[in-house]
Amino acid sequence: MLKKRKRNDDYVRYGFTCTTEKDGNQRPQCVLCSSLFSNANLKPSKLSEHFNKQHGGEAAGHDIDTPKSTRARFEHSGTLRTFGFVSLEKPLLQAFYQVAYLRAKEKKPPTVAEELVKLCALGMTKIVLGRDAQKKLQQVPLSNDVIRSRIHAMSQDILQQVLEDIKASPLKVGIQLDESTDVDGCSQLLVFEQYVKEKEILEEFLFCEPLQLTTKGIDVFSLVKDFFLKHKIMFDVCASICTDGASAMLGKNSGFVAYVKKEVPRIMITHCMLHRRALAAKTLPTELKDTLSTAVSAVNFRGRTLNHRLFHAFCEEIGAEHTVLFHTEVRWLSCGRMLTRIFEMCEEISLF
Repeated sequence: MLKKRKRNDDYVRYGFTCTTEKDGNQRPQCVLCSSLFSNANLKPSKLSEHFNKQHGGEAAGHDIDTPKSTRARFEHSGTLRTFGFVSLEKPLLQAFYQVAYLRAKEKKPPTVAEELVKLCALGMTKIVLGRDAQKKLQQVPLSNDVIRSRIHAMSQDILQQVLEDIKASPLKVGIQLDESTDVDGCSQLLVFEQYVKEKEILEEFLFCEPLQLTTKGIDVFSLVKDFFLKHKIMFDVCASICTDGASAMLGKNSGFVAYVKKEVPRIMITHCMLHRRALAAKTLPTELKDTLSTAVSAVNFRGRTLNHRLFHAFCEEIGAEHTVLFHTEVRWLSCGRMLTRIFEMCEEISLF
């Protein structure tokens, strides 16, 4: 099997750019005569031979010893522009990044930018500002692949900023982590970081990585430690860890915390406040627990699809102030709001 050669930035001194085929094979292309060569020619001797024979080398005014000046000459002379290599102006580039950021923030499909946002923007620009402004806006690239690459670039930039802030923090940091399973059954580990920056305590999302096979304490520990080592951060930078009460996290011998304490013996371990409330709610006095159970059963009865539609129509018919009931077992605050809503709708629920 032939070895696949890869492009080097120094090859621009010979006036060559590079095209990548679907199979990932890179082929050199001369920007002076547009000649396209095989991957085997992607080496200095072959490129220099073509450069000297076909374009005269230094005799024709091409200085192969100054790659930066050569690159600049190719770009400013219009050679790259002839083949479609046009750099974006700063306002267009800022607009492009803004669209990519908003698409990611709103969690919209990757194709929405090209299939909807750009069409709407071009239509409004043509009506309000005219065809010239529309042609200007047409230059903003919003394809799926480009948007995805820019979102990845922004996420990497944000991560680097957070890592630099962690390294510069005057105090040790605290991490919060939890393992959860998404809708596809893939186990994900989410980690948040708390640190001090300019006398202010900040909390930022650090990373989310999948647990490929098992979700044991050693797997979680290895994932977190590898992330720290990859970014050259010592594990003892952590002063505290906050997690839930799962055995994989708080197990005495093989839990995540047990492995962390081997690395940082004096680290502080805290329990997630939301899970502590959930555990406390299960040990309520009998009277309060019966009341909560009755309320939850009423909400669950209404939560069935048919009953939900009937209850909603019933409340609208009698002019009730509220038409829906929701409940979650995780937060006491939600339990409190649910009980308040049931108290306010006691008569409607009885009639229903």
